[in-house]
Amino acid sequence: MSSNFRKFPEGFLWGGAIAANQVEGGWNEGGKGLSTADVAMYRKHLSKADYKKHNSISEEQIKEAMETADASDYPKRRGIDFYHRYPEDIALFAQMGFKVLRVSIAWSRIFPNGNETEPNEAGLQFYDDLFDELIKHGIEPLVTLSHYEMPLYLVNEYGGWTSREVVGFFVRFCQVVFERYKHKVKQWITFNEIDSIIRHPFTSGGMVPDRFENLEQSVYQALHHQFIASALAVKYCHEIVADSQIGCMLTCLIKYPNTPNPKDVLVAYQDNQFNLFFTDVQVRGVYPKYIERLFREKGIQLEKHAGDDELLKAHTVDFISFSYYMSLVTSVDSERMEQVSGNTIGGVKNPYLETSEWGWQIDAVGLRIFLNDLYNRYQVPLFIVENGMGAHDKVEEDGSIQDDYRISYFQQHLEQMHEAILDGVELIGYTSWGCIDLISYSSSEMEKRYGFIHVDQDNDGNGTLARTPKKSFYWYKDVISNNGL
Repeated sequence: MSSNFRKFPEGFLWGGAIAANQVEGGWNEGGKGLSTADVAMYRKHLSKADYKKHNSISEEQIKEAMETADASDYPKRRGIDFYHRYPEDIALFAQMGFKVLRVSIAWSRIFPNGNETEPNEAGLQFYDDLFDELIKHGIEPLVTLSHYEMPLYLVNEYGGWTSREVVGFFVRFCQVVFERYKHKVKQWITFNEIDSIIRHPFTSGGMVPDRFENLEQSVYQALHHQFIASALAVKYCHEIVADSQIGCMLTCLIKYPNTPNPKDVLVAYQDNQFNLFFTDVQVRGVYPKYIERLFREKGIQLEKHAGDDELLKAHTVDFISFSYYMSLVTSVDSERMEQVSGNTIGGVKNPYLETSEWGWQIDAVGLRIFLNDLYNRYQVPLFIVENGMGAHDKVEEDGSIQDDYRISYFQQHLEQMHEAILDGVELIGYTSWGCIDLISYSSSEMEKRYGFIHVDQDNDGNGTLARTPKKSFYWYKDVISNNGL
């Protein structure tokens, strides 16, 4: 099919994605409690490589953050002031023609400590108002229940997701929001990039590494608790919210072998298989045999409650959502080869690909490959809920932002999405990551920009917060109005 005529299926959900902890701000307003995101620091002296090492946290950093009552070193506390400015931002999303907006609910807005028996009404009302504003503009909310934040109290008093008790607290949170928003929200996601707990135990699992003698064992135990919590969220969503759909979410970390050497091929195969372990459990409802082998060889012993296996099997997700930013290359000799960075993980440099300013390899064809791999494996609907390119944007003298590089990135990826649909993949929607500039998850910086909308704020929080559409804003508006390229 000609590249200048690529129509997507009727009803395809075009939109954008943001997360509460990266946009809202208002960290100490409306009864909100401290979350893990509120203690993530921005340290301007760190290099990009050091950010990866800094993406954990120590006892000293927790204590320092809890004693600090401002947002100067903690950018996720201020976000982009979406908490107060969401009507303006939603109007801009509507101007682009969004069909859907992926957002998350901050758990600590609803239960400030996480273990209360009664929810915080001010927090519930905020999301009522947010969803009403979306619906007024004809935009469907797609809501993530847990997106890289949890009440800090649960970290300090319970050990984060290592505690089975946290499952019950999370389920109570889910039941409350399902009941409250059942007439407004029909599309849900359980855990954002649930696989990331393996790489970032604190951000994803509320685990302070210093506190655990055997961190790896504890991480897999915490992951099991998240799997159980996800299954229970599916159960109660289906019971409480009529006509609902609830999915899981995965980080796509597709890897190519560096050479045809069978050893390189095997390493890439095993890495890709491990990447799908998380969806195997949530879509098929069982721990796969290859993970059972890994657990035996590593001495990992999960503590399961009676009925856990049956629960996982009975309450599988309705769809798979995932993030895709780049592909990676791997080899048995990876450590001796030139490396590049990526979305929470790096790999061997691919000489056939260009990289972004942050060193992420740009590979649109990899998206088509992954879509086909996922759909052929599971045969359930797929939803791309994060995709985009972080870049430094220059504001011209006339105030415009000519981000042709971003348009080119999206153009390439949308073309490959369409190819995957022609291949037979059931792709139901696409929400670009950071549809408005926001605080970076990994580095807590502002000037790594993803959005179609520029926000006047620098890494230190200076700026007017004024919103300005970029050139890509009008390009994406045209894509949506034509339902394709």
